[in-house]
Amino acid sequence: MNQINQEIRQCQNCKADFAIKPEDFDFYEKIKVPPPTFCPECRAKRRMAFFNERILYKRKDSKTGEIIFSGFSDDKDLKIYDHQLWWSDDWDAMDYGKNYDFNKTFFSQFLSLLKQVPLASRSFVSPINSEYCNNAGYLKNCYLVFDADNCGNVLYSCMLHKSKDVLDIFYANNIELCYDSFMIWDGSRIFFSSYCDNCLDIYFSKNLTGCNNCFGCMNLRNKKYHIFNKPYSKEDYQAEIKKFDFSSYNGLQKIIEQARNFWLKFPVKFREGINNTNVSGEYIADSKNVINSYDVSGCHDLRFCQIVIPPASDCYDYTDWGSNADRIYESSMCGRDIARLSFCWDCYKTVSDSQYCFQCHNSHNLFGCVGLRGKQYCIFNKQYSKEEYEALAPRIIEQMNSLPYIDKKGRAYKYGEFFPAELSPFCYNETIAQEYFPLTKEQAMEQGYFWKDPEPRNYQIDLTTDQLPDNIKDVPDDIVGKVIECQHQGKCNEQCTEAFRIIEPELAFYRRMNLPLPRLCPTVATTNDSSNATPSSSGSANASAKASLAGVRPQPKLIRTLASTSTEIVPAPTPLKPATPPTAPRLFIASSATLEKLSEQP
Repeated sequence: MNQINQEIRQCQNCKADFAIKPEDFDFYEKIKVPPPTFCPECRAKRRMAFFNERILYKRKDSKTGEIIFSGFSDDKDLKIYDHQLWWSDDWDAMDYGKNYDFNKTFFSQFLSLLKQVPLASRSFVSPINSEYCNNAGYLKNCYLVFDADNCGNVLYSCMLHKSKDVLDIFYANNIELCYDSFMIWDGSRIFFSSYCDNCLDIYFSKNLTGCNNCFGCMNLRNKKYHIFNKPYSKEDYQAEIKKFDFSSYNGLQKIIEQARNFWLKFPVKFREGINNTNVSGEYIADSKNVINSYDVSGCHDLRFCQIVIPPASDCYDYTDWGSNADRIYESSMCGRDIARLSFCWDCYKTVSDSQYCFQCHNSHNLFGCVGLRGKQYCIFNKQYSKEEYEALAPRIIEQMNSLPYIDKKGRAYKYGEFFPAELSPFCYNETIAQEYFPLTKEQAMEQGYFWKDPEPRNYQIDLTTDQLPDNIKDVPDDIVGKVIECQHQGKCNEQCTEAFRIIEPELAFYRRMNLPLPRLCPTVATTNDSSNATPSSSGSANASAKASLAGVRPQPKLIRTLASTSTEIVPAPTPLKPATPPTAPRLFIASSATLEKLSEQP
């Protein structure tokens, strides 16, 4: 055990003091890296600036010239291959291998390699009829779904797993037939609700566990047939529910306002979490010894981590993914059977003992590599013997310390730092950093990040939102494919795409569930709505960087992203199969007449 006492150091970036505790020194010693020079928040911000979660662009494939969808815009000085071509045997990343030059800084040489080796257009595993998705795996019949896996028949959703037949969902696991909800687990037929676990037939409710047939409720446990926390008999509940008109947009807004005003009468938990031992942070579940971390489940011995799914263990400063990850440090978008990775980005599927790598897979013992698959003992994409690798890598580390990279803001990058922001393939406002740590363009540029200005879309608007029918029963079939102007008209600061359209399976869902058409474009975030966020100690949702990292992440209203640089709307996929009746999740009681009310056909 390291006997070093806690030290207070000044962040190289923001100049704030931060503590390095004895257990932190133990971890750094175990993985043989120096202590960080950035504070935890600046480290998280830097990693997040490499994570474009859900923005898609039209651009040319750098090899074929064909138009493809990509997470990288066409103005980036990078070679981008369509993901199917990238995973094929038609090219070899080893062809770009180069000798390490000890007269140049490591990061300047890595940037040169990064610009030469093709990157995959999207991070995607085994899609079936789900081409318009990204940062996802094992999806079937999904459309514009991001940061998800093992899902089917899902539209416009983000951060969900093992779910099917849902639309406009953010952060969920094992759900079906749900709509416009946030952070729901093991549920079915949940609408306009948040923080619901093991629930069925829930509407306009918040923080429910083990409940069914509840409407406009808050903080209930194991209840049924409640309206605004008042109990009813089954018959009276069904009669009362029929008085609410879900099919009208104006009527729906009144119900939402009524529910939110009701929620404000109740206290909220100081932290969202369940089944934890010795944890601190927010949105943590089924975890042990997880400290200063957020959006974590089924993990143990983590510190300074965000968005990690089970299992993961013994990790520091790890952003996004997991799925059997062990001893990961200062890495982002890495997962699925990985171990002992440091300073890596978008590396997955059995990768181990590697440092400073981009998009490498099924490999081990790599240093400073880009785009390798099934390789070992490589440095800068050049093959070495085991003995040569083990001799050269320490020399490069020593050179990184003696000849550090100095970025345009004067910050020194020696061995032990994640990639400089200048090497990110994305602009700051294209990434989740803008959601957790929102900045203006001027602030981002001042801090050394890049910024992407909106490009003219020039959509030919077919309908404005005030021209949409108020009631789903009055919506004609030919609404499909029409370009609808977003209610915000691009005037908000919420990544508004200015327009959207309705696709066939979406319209079928609204009709089946008797719900009106939306008025906002998919990417508009509810940044002015604190109802889905855990309030700060002052009682209001804080949109500052620190509060955002503490769990107050703006929840996108919808995720139906348009191709940002295109003047066309993203094409719809092959029509989805009709949704099948749900299989009742564990401990659920049979469905109620509430669903019958919602599922009336026009």
